[in-house]
Amino acid sequence: MSGWETGLDDEEAGAVMRTVARQLKLWREAAGLTQAELAAAIGYGEELVSAVERGRRIPRPEYLDAADRALGAGGKIAAMKRDVAEVRYPKKVRDLKRLEAEAVELGAYNSSVVHGLLQTPAYARAVFGARRPPFSADELEQRLSARVARQEIVSATTARPLLSFVQCESTLRRPIGGRMVMRGQLERLLEIAELPNVDLQVLPLSHEENSGLAGSFRLLRLKDGTTVGHVEVQHISRVISEPKEVQLLDIRYGTIRAQALSPRESMALIENVLGET
Repeated sequence: MSGWETGLDDEEAGAVMRTVARQLKLWREAAGLTQAELAAAIGYGEELVSAVERGRRIPRPEYLDAADRALGAGGKIAAMKRDVAEVRYPKKVRDLKRLEAEAVELGAYNSSVVHGLLQTPAYARAVFGARRPPFSADELEQRLSARVARQEIVSATTARPLLSFVQCESTLRRPIGGRMVMRGQLERLLEIAELPNVDLQVLPLSHEENSGLAGSFRLLRLKDGTTVGHVEVQHISRVISEPKEVQLLDIRYGTIRAQALSPRESMALIENVLGET
């Protein structure tokens, strides 16, 4: 069987996987099986079983389920799927996902692409596919899965934070992925805009004033009352916690929202762009 992720590149992920690897080896030895025998029992190659037990490969959920059954672990191995799923994502994505999970309010301005929390899988795949040098097939799938997982805060049925997004009109008209992908993305924006905890605004290209020319950013108000900012450019992802810098972003975001169309007017503009696409 294929579909294995590559090795780990950060301390936290490595610590989790060393624990998982140790537990898998202990359960196998307790069952009196060799690596070859376990591999045969669960339908994986012996080399992959060895790599997992050495912490060199991240086991997929189906591997842990199969090992749980073969080793009679009664769900104890399968229970590790959640921890393993988290560390499969790149560290900066895990950190951002944690911040978003702690947020009671999130605001974001985007001028290059549709915000990640609003992207359809097809649009996200096109965004990642445009990267140069390109991601490998495994890296692309890893990042796509991570992006979809972050969108839980938008689709959650309970404890949803207040979300506000301002999209530059250029992001609605830039045909990333082609016509059908963009139609699906615009339809998705209209669906999300109907959610009671979401304000979606568009800053038209025809407006002379645009205080977001310095680029995209987001603000997160956390459960403990603090506010942090986040900016991402090229390969740099930075959390901003210094109060004066956060205050500047807060002022800028308020100004951008005032310059943008109202949510109702924004939906009308998105509908018009959809009709033209």
